[in-house]
Amino acid sequence: MTETTVKKETLAKKRKKGGRKSKFKKNFLVGFLTFIGICLIAGMVIGSRYYKFIYVKNVDLGGKSELYVYIPTNSNFEDVKRILYKQNIIIDTNTFEWLCEHKAYTMKVKSGRYLVKDKMSNNELINMLRSGDQVPVRLTFNNIRTKENFISRVSKLIEADSVSLTSLLNDTAYLRKHELNKDNVMCIFLPDTYEIFWDTPAEKFFEKMYGEYEKFWNKTRRDKAAAIGLSPAEVVILASIVYQETKKKDEMPKVAGVYINRLNIGMPLQADPTVIFAIGDFSIKRVLNAQTRYDSPYNTYQNAGLPPGPICLPEPYVIDRVLDYEKHGYLYFCAKADMSGYHSFAETPAQHQQNAQKYHDALNRRKIKK
Repeated sequence: MTETTVKKETLAKKRKKGGRKSKFKKNFLVGFLTFIGICLIAGMVIGSRYYKFIYVKNVDLGGKSELYVYIPTNSNFEDVKRILYKQNIIIDTNTFEWLCEHKAYTMKVKSGRYLVKDKMSNNELINMLRSGDQVPVRLTFNNIRTKENFISRVSKLIEADSVSLTSLLNDTAYLRKHELNKDNVMCIFLPDTYEIFWDTPAEKFFEKMYGEYEKFWNKTRRDKAAAIGLSPAEVVILASIVYQETKKKDEMPKVAGVYINRLNIGMPLQADPTVIFAIGDFSIKRVLNAQTRYDSPYNTYQNAGLPPGPICLPEPYVIDRVLDYEKHGYLYFCAKADMSGYHSFAETPAQHQQNAQKYHDALNRRKIKK
């Protein structure tokens, strides 16, 4: 065999071997790419599935744009499901529960008032609930006459019920810590609009309101009250009487001046609104002599000084008008006969009697007997 022939055979073997390697590499590459393609497709399918679980709309409010969901204190995940499912707002409960478990919300339920919006995803809804991102209640109270009326109003707006609020506002030992009692405790509730979380318990509600009361009674106001010889609570009580006597803002300081003059000389206030409050009939328009003898600590015809508590919740501007009362010599006042809402003031009983007779005649002409 010639050298040339040997070289040719060797070269042919190498080519054959190289062809087998090339074919193997080609097949391996095709297989690898096929595997990668399958993985990508599978990943896309799985990813699409999980994307749907997490980010796709899963809240349908049935035509509403939003609604509030209330999660009571000490609720667990089963309670949350019952609350949400009862309202039929979750489209796919399985995906909702799956994500709740993966986000550990099942173990982190927080009470509160939550604003749920239409077309929210599971992720948005669960993040809001899990973080406790609730919307506060705007608590407004005015035109309140009694403690019972106040408790009824508040218990409709926050989770604390009437039983817990009533118990707290009559808890002598608790109120004593704040230098209050069950009669004058209502003095701390200043009519206004407050933001407060729905799930606030009774005691925290009280502490918030007491904090607002303390803020209102700054040094300037306390100094004015001290100059009159009254505590902040006593000023509120007096303001409640003034407010029930007149709704005319420009007249309030003068009416307050009459009562302060009476307090200074030990003369009974003889305020008709206190009799009405004592009787509990707020439809009374004309207080009769017999009614002024009604037995109650709130009846200022029968008891000297201020009543034990406010007869309504006066707004802050009324309190300020009492603090800035008008200094004068009047000891009497009576509603004007023109029914304007204003009053005639007098320094002597004789002058007052004349004014009172005119008013009584006007009531008689209008056939207002009680």
